[in-house]
Amino acid sequence: MAVMNVNPTRMELANLKKKLVTARRGHKLLKDKRDELMRQFMLLIRQNRELRIEVEAAIETANKHMAEARSMTDSRVIETAFMLPKQRVELEIKQKNVMSVIIPEYVTHFKSSDKSDIYPYGYLDTNGELDTAVKSLSDIFPKLIKLAEIEKSCQLMAAEIEKTRRRVNALEHVMIPRYEDTIHYITMKLDENERSTTTRLMKVKDMMIRESIEVKREAERAAE
Repeated sequence: MAVMNVNPTRMELANLKKKLVTARRGHKLLKDKRDELMRQFMLLIRQNRELRIEVEAAIETANKHMAEARSMTDSRVIETAFMLPKQRVELEIKQKNVMSVIIPEYVTHFKSSDKSDIYPYGYLDTNGELDTAVKSLSDIFPKLIKLAEIEKSCQLMAAEIEKTRRRVNALEHVMIPRYEDTIHYITMKLDENERSTTTRLMKVKDMMIRESIEVKREAERAAE
């Protein structure tokens, strides 16, 4: 029995009962939060898995085209082609609240809206495979950013789920049983004290009755 070190008084009993009600309410709220976090987490995990498969397949395709481009063009020409990029991307990091977990939201802003600016080179010295590789990487770029956002969100939610799980377990297996055992202990002690008090009162009453009878008898004998 995990009993807290408290004085077995009625005031302490009332305080513990209030704390037990609060602990049970908090336990229910935390369990609901944990369950909803798990639901949101599983949705993100499925989305992450599907998006990762798509992104990895696209990157593999782009790498094949890049390898073919390198096989047909001098590597120095390809390095020179990417020295002066036309397009530039800025990443804005916003935040959103999901069940008290602050997760990131990545928003990209491109310097130019011209889709041809993804090619920072002329077409004279390069080949079509290089263009295809660049186009493939450009197409997959937003999904790469989205994948990074989802994976970071998964990490943050997993940490919050673990923290919430520990709190739920602490309330369920430590605090609530401790309050219940202590309340039971104090109740038993108060009942025991009440029985002892009642017994003492009954004894006192019996003594007073006997004394009263003795006094009455002595009075009767004196009257005779």
